[in-house]
Amino acid sequence: MGAIAESIAAYAQPLLDDTDGSRDQMDHALQIGMICWNLSLLPEEERNEALVEMGPSLEMEDDEFEAFRRTIVIPMIQRHTEMFPHMHGVRSTRILDGISSSRPGAIPSVSREKYPGTGRNEPCPCKSGQKYKRCCG
Repeated sequence: MGAIAESIAAYAQPLLDDTDGSRDQMDHALQIGMICWNLSLLPEEERNEALVEMGPSLEMEDDEFEAFRRTIVIPMIQRHTEMFPHMHGVRSTRILDGISSSRPGAIPSVSREKYPGTGRNEPCPCKSGQKYKRCCG
C-alpha cells in the first residue's frame, strides 16, 4: 500500500473500527472517511455549504443528519487537522508572518531566486552546467 493509502486508512481507522468487518461496512466507512477528508480540506465557509448540499443525497432525516454531522463529520475533521497539520493553515500562517496589520489583504513579495543577483543567462551557481534560468532560476 502506498503512503497516501496508508494515511487515509490511518485517518479512517476510527470509522473502520466501528464496523463488523464486512466488506460492505468497511467500504461504507472508507467512503465516509473520504467525504470527511475532502471536507476537512475546504475552507470552513465552503465546508458548511458543502455539508448543507450533501444532506439530501445522504437520505437522512434532519435530526439524523445533524447527529451524523456532530458525531462523525466534525470529529473526523478535527482528527484530520491533528493528524495532518501541514495541510491546514501553513500557507496562511507563513503569509501572515510577513504582512503588516495595516495591510490586511496584502501578500508579501517573496524572492523566488535561489541565488539572488545571478543573471538569467549566466551559468547556474549550483554547477549543473545549465543556464540559471533553466535550472535554479
